[in-house]
Formats: sequence, C-alpha cells, structure tokens
Amino acid sequence: MNSLSLEHGWLGSPSEVPWPSTNTEDEPLDLNPFIKFRHFLWSYQNALKKGMTDGEFVDLVSLLDDSIKQVDGISFTHTPFNSHSELNSSIGRKGSLWIKNESKNVSGSHKARHLFGLALHFEVDRVPSDTPLTIASCGNAALGAAVVAKATNRPLIVHVPEWADPVILSHLSDLGAEIRICERREEERGDPCLLRFREAVAQGAIPFGCQGTENIFTIDGGRTLGFELAQDWKSNEHIPEHLFIQVGGGALASSVIQALNTALDLGVLTNLPSFHAVQSAGCAPLNRAFNIVTSLEDPFDGLNDDDPMWAWENPHSVATGILDDVVYDWKPIVWAMLQMGGSPVIASEEAITRAHQLVHSHTDISPCITGTSGLAGVITNHENELLDADSNVAVLVTGIER
Repeated sequence: MNSLSLEHGWLGSPSEVPWPSTNTEDEPLDLNPFIKFRHFLWSYQNALKKGMTDGEFVDLVSLLDDSIKQVDGISFTHTPFNSHSELNSSIGRKGSLWIKNESKNVSGSHKARHLFGLALHFEVDRVPSDTPLTIASCGNAALGAAVVAKATNRPLIVHVPEWADPVILSHLSDLGAEIRICERREEERGDPCLLRFREAVAQGAIPFGCQGTENIFTIDGGRTLGFELAQDWKSNEHIPEHLFIQVGGGALASSVIQALNTALDLGVLTNLPSFHAVQSAGCAPLNRAFNIVTSLEDPFDGLNDDDPMWAWENPHSVATGILDDVVYDWKPIVWAMLQMGGSPVIASEEAITRAHQLVHSHTDISPCITGTSGLAGVITNHENELLDADSNVAVLVTGIER
C-alpha cells in the first residue's frame, strides 16, 4: 500500500498545485500560513468552486485573522524553527537538535491551526453563525477552539474531564465557551468527553475538534505546520534524519506527515526523515497497534482494519495533553513509520519530566510538559542507544506553560 484514502484518515492535497515561491515581495516567509499555502487548502479549492476569487479568499483569511488577533493578541504567522546546541549537548548528543516552536502560535499551541482551518470551511460553506460548535478536549485544543469560535462569533460547547486545569477552565469561561464537565460512567468504555461530544453532534452541533475521524477537515489547517517544516528544511538546505512528534489523538502527527509527503511528491524535499511517534508509558495504544500491524504478513494490509486500535485502560501521565485513550488518527501515523522508517517511542515519566526541565533550563522557550514530550522520545532513544549521537534530529514543541 503506497498511499492511503479518506477512509484511512488521509486528506491529502489537491493535485497540480505548485509550491509557493519564497522570493516574492508580496509573500514573505513569515506570511500567514493560511495565505501562503492557501492553494493546498481544501477550503480554498471549495471557495473557487463556489465562485470566490483568489483575492476574496485572501481577504477572508485576513479578516478572520484580524479577529483572532483582537481576541488572542497575536495572529497566525510562520512559527520559529531553530537549532538548540546547548539543549542538545545537555542530552549528551553531538549532532544537531532543531525545534519547531508552536508555543508561539495562536492560543499557545498548534491546535488553533486545525480549528482555524475548520473555520475557513464554515465561512466558505456559509454555515449559519448560530449553529453550535463542539469539542472534546482537556486543554490546549479547547482553548484554541474557544479563541477561534469567539473570533468568528460562533457558539461553542466544550467537553472537558473532571480533572481539567482550573486555569484553563477560567480562560474558557472568559472566552464565552459553554463548559460541560464529563464524568466517567460505570461500565462505559472510552473517553467520556468524546462520548458526550458525539452526543452533542447527534443533536446538531458541528464537530470542531482535533480528531480527523470526527471531522476530516481538521487535518486541512493542521497541514500548514508540515508545510512550514518543509519550507524550513528547504530554506536551510538540510533535512533532519529523524523527526519526533508526541501523539495523543494523532491529528498533529497525521497532518504533518501528510504535508511532508505533499512536499516530497512535489520535489520540494528530496527525502523524508525517519518518523517516531512518542507516547507515555502510561498511555501507549499506538505502540500496541503498531506491534499488531507489523506482526502481520502484510503490515500495510493491517491498516484496512480497525481492530488494532482500542481504548487504553487507566491512562495516566504528567503529560496530560497526550492522554487520549485512543489514537483516533492512528492509521496515517503507523503508515508513516512503515513507509518513512522509524518506530514508536514509549517515554517514561522520568524522561518526560526531564525533557520539560531541560527545555526550560537550556532554551528561552517556555512550554508545558505535554509540549516537550516529543523531546522525551529523543532522550529515550538516545539513552537506549537507538539514536545515533551524531544524527540530526527535529522535534515539535507544541504548547505553552500556563
């Protein structure tokens, strides 16, 4: 199986779309990614089919982005991608360590990319503004959704667990979200927040979350991060040998993978790094699914089955943002590790805590402990001698300390 379909969670890119130039005065490198990479967005393609011009779509993005800035204080821009030699040395490595810093993004994480992408679809499709949106989240995704919903003047229902951070709940309330605390019911399997979310969808709300299985177009905006990475690597004339991404529900990794493969298909990148999905030891359903699939005679054929992925019992970790008991977008991630090389990484609580401490001690980035769990994968593989100390590595840091 060389490619996946929508049924596997693979949104992909429109055909015959050229890579944007980086040498024009009107489209600089730090341009809003939803404008710079608009031709790859399915919302853009849909807008053209409905009779909108390119300029009208750009104006729409700019208008919504201005509203985002009014609500959150910042707007979408190309987030930093920098080498961190001191941090790399503190781990004991000799190669290079590059970090894509998404804590500089709208609402302090990558999540708003997914949700702004969905908001563009709503505007193009003229979804009535009083139609409620709904999300299941324990933190950053809910905040991203609340910022985008308020900026676009749409009602939002947020389903959160009983242990949700009071600081985040306060922010959600300030942003006007309707908060629903979801208790785990007896003999009920799966995430209670997602179950209540699905009930709200059945009652007419629109899925406004970061699970591609619930709304495939959440991958649309998420891919802008992967397009930026490809642009960073192209500009630096250097592609890392390994890419580590922390995985909860999986939409982040799936989006990045799909964007990077688009860049590869277009010849923007000559090759892709080995990909490593990082989970905590207290919640690792992806590793279990990967082991099941790779034990088959034809591992790719295993991606046509849903059986390898089921809910992890008693998920626990200090990295609460990746405690999804199911990796909803698991198929593109497993496919990528099979196709690109690489394997899942199970990080201990000690490694997750250490990664967080090292980033705070050796960089000027101020991320949350979930946001640095991708680095915990680097530490884990380095200590287990599964990662060449001289290799060049890239990591995503995806959430700000609150």
